[in-house]
Order: sequence, then structure tokens, then C-alpha cells
Amino acid sequence: MSPTLITVVIALYFLVLMGISLVTSKNDTNSDFFSASKNAPWYLVAFGMVGASLSGVTFISVPGWVGGTQFSYLQVVIGYLLGYFVVAFVLLPIYYRLNVVSIYTYLDQRFGTSAYKTGAFFFLLSRVLGASFRLFLVATVLQQFVFDYWNFPFEGTVILSVLFIWAYTYKGGIKTIVWTDSLQTGMMLFSVVAAVILITQSLELSMWGIWESPELNSLSQVWVTDDPLRKDYWLKSVLGGAFITIAMTGLDQDMMQKNLSCRNLKDAQKNMVSMSVVLVLVNVLFLVLGALLYAYSAKFQIDIPVVDGTTKTDLLFPEIALNGGLGLLLGVPFILGLIAAAYSSADSALTALTTSFCIDFISMEGRTEVAQKKLRKQTHIGMSLLLIGVIISFKYLLEKNTIDGLLTVATYTYGPLLGLFAFGILTAHKVRSTGVWWVAGISLALAFIIGNIPAESLGGYQLGYELLPINGAITFLGLWLIRLPADKR
Repeated sequence: MSPTLITVVIALYFLVLMGISLVTSKNDTNSDFFSASKNAPWYLVAFGMVGASLSGVTFISVPGWVGGTQFSYLQVVIGYLLGYFVVAFVLLPIYYRLNVVSIYTYLDQRFGTSAYKTGAFFFLLSRVLGASFRLFLVATVLQQFVFDYWNFPFEGTVILSVLFIWAYTYKGGIKTIVWTDSLQTGMMLFSVVAAVILITQSLELSMWGIWESPELNSLSQVWVTDDPLRKDYWLKSVLGGAFITIAMTGLDQDMMQKNLSCRNLKDAQKNMVSMSVVLVLVNVLFLVLGALLYAYSAKFQIDIPVVDGTTKTDLLFPEIALNGGLGLLLGVPFILGLIAAAYSSADSALTALTTSFCIDFISMEGRTEVAQKKLRKQTHIGMSLLLIGVIISFKYLLEKNTIDGLLTVATYTYGPLLGLFAFGILTAHKVRSTGVWWVAGISLALAFIIGNIPAESLGGYQLGYELLPINGAITFLGLWLIRLPADKR
């Protein structure tokens, strides 16, 4: 598929997004931007959240990961499912009862300003890194298969990617995203289904026979039960996945902002439960696709791309889709799916970052509507520039598989949030306000030290995603140590 045709497809898709933006952002109010005036249909939110939860990282990185980990990622996905139920029936009732716009105002009401700012800061840190991971992967693909053809620099590719997202979100915010994410989820799922069907046919397999084929069976191990010391041991993966969901969804303004745009708590819970079930099924589809990609590459002798001397399994799917001999039937759906998957998570991240900074760090009360709107738009531009800088830096810093890198970073940055909310929900104690920052900072540092202890020093034990609840527990313990006496609460 030629770079020119890929560019045309992307341009046409962007025009569709801009059309949706024009229709949904006519009012251009802060209420629409921050919460869709709390009038979004739950089923639309649920469908759109599937794409936002998966993102371009899942779209490309999970299929590429199958070669080294087989289907063991499904252990983490089952943990996700458990985590979504905790979010739906523990956290959502709290947020709706308090009628919050930013979920971190719960920490303000529970512990005071210091805890509130700490929570909001760690969200900003987590979401900037998470969104940058996702966009970095997409920019890398576009650079490899499109912009290198014209000798266009990687930095320019990143700027264009973020600029597109800014253009269709700067007025409508979350109200626009509810609709664009639904379109983008549909595009992403269409792309994956098309890839599975076309590759299955090329391998001369039937859709039903695929489950009994040696191509799938050789890469389809799910459960790792033989060695508790391994990083991907089943119990560690399931528990890690559950806590990742609780933190990266339930304690994340980006994901919760969509849920809080529903009309009421019942609708938000229906959204969360239905979305979680669909998400499991979609991840199974991605893993099947991964096994088929490796079988296809072996049969037709397609090498995994190498970038700067490093083998990039993340690029196997785009290599086969665009240069694997399957033509436009797969090439066009792949590009649409890639851009849809990337934008469905990055657009909401940019909106959530803008929302959190405006509400949690800048005092908007007492300002006129015009002044508030101006401040919001300036913040939106500032967050876009921040994402550009971080994404470009990843080109020189990132080495591991992107989905693994994303989840590893989450175990560090979401840990203090997990500890803060857990302490607030599970205890009745107040804490010394001045000590919260210290507790969160020390927890992050200790988690980083623990996470980098060589397995040999732990008797062969490999730390996995269970580092997230360990990090949260350290924060919880620290808050317990600075709790106030009963007469000072």
C-alpha cells in the first residue's frame, strides 16, 4: 500500500472526525467540554470506552506480543474484568453521590487540599506518560510506513498527530469524544475482524477450524501455573490486572470522565459492566489475530521489522497489513483501525488532562464564563505541547514492547493514587496534610527500587504487575503512620 494512498485515507478519516466535532460542539460551553452536560447515553459511552480502553497499543502491541508470551496476556485481561466490577460497584457510587466533575475532589473532601493536589498530580503524571506511550506507537508506525518515504522527520509526525487531535476536541471536549470514540471503536473492531478473516483465508483455514489448527495451538497457552516465581504466573497476572483496572480506570479522570457524563449512577454502572464483558471478548480476538500473524509470517517468510538495530514485534501487524501481499482489502481497514484506536484513547486523554488541570490546579471559580473558556483553551494548547515533548523523548528512551512498558509504568505512577483512595474508603482516619506529598513521593521511590531488584536477589522471583498493589500498600502504610489522633480529626 503506497504512502500516498495511506495519507489520503488518513485525511478523509480526519475530515469525518472534524464533521462530528462541528455538529457536537456548537454550544462550546465548559459544561459540554467537561461533562457533556451529564446527558450522554450510557450505551454510546460504553461502546466508545471499548476503543478508549484498548487504544493503539493494544491494536498493535498485543498481537505482536503473542510470539513471546502466547495467550498468557489473557490472564491479565481476566483480572481486568474483576477490576471493572470493583469500579462499577465501589467507586462509581462514591463519585455520583458527591456529584464530582474531577474525581480527585473526593480526596479534597476526605483529606484536604494537600491530598487532593497529590492525587491530581499523580493522575497528570500517569496520563501524560500513558497517552504518550499510545501516540508514540502510532507515530512510529506512520513514520515507518508513510513519512520516511518523504524524508519527513519523526518530530514532525508527532506534531501532526497531536495537532489533529487538538483540532477536533478543542471546542466540544467530552461531548464530542462520546460520539467520535463510538465511531472509532467500530472502525477498530472492523479492522481486526477483517484482518482475522483475510489472514485465515490466506492460511487456507476455516473460521471454525482455526481453533483446532496447529498455527493457533502452538501459540495459545493461556495459564502459567508451573512456576510461582515467574513474572507471568497466573495469580500474579490476575491480581495485577484487577488492580491495574481499578487504578487506570476507576482512579483515572480520563476514563471516569466518560462515566460521569452518563445521566445517573445506574446508567454508568450498566455502561461499565457491559463494556468490561465486551472488552474481554475483543482481547481474545486480538490474541487470535496475533497467532495468525506469526503463522502468516512463517508461511510467507515475512521478517519482523527491525528499527535502529532492535527487533520490533509491535510492527509485525502493520508490516503484514501494508506490505504482506494482502492488498487494499487489509491495508485500508488497518490504517482506519490504527488511527481510530490511537485517537480514541489520545483524544479523551487530552481532554481529561485539560479538565483536571483547569479544575484541580487552576481556580476557575469567580471568573466569568468568557474568562473560564479562554483559560480552558489555553490549557488545552499547553497539554498538547506537553504531549508532543514527551512522545518525542520516547524515541530515545523506550526499548521494551509497548504494552509491557505501558503497564510497567502504571505500576509506579498509579500506586500512590491506589493507596490514597483505599485509605479514604477503608478507614475513617484523617491525615496530616503536610505529610501526604512525602508519603506519595517515598512510595513511588520505594516501588521503583523494588521493581528494579534483580530476580537473582529475590531467589529467582520475578516481579510483575503485582508491584502496583505493593506500591499502593506502601502508600496506605505511610498514610496510616501520619494519621491524626482521634481528638484532632
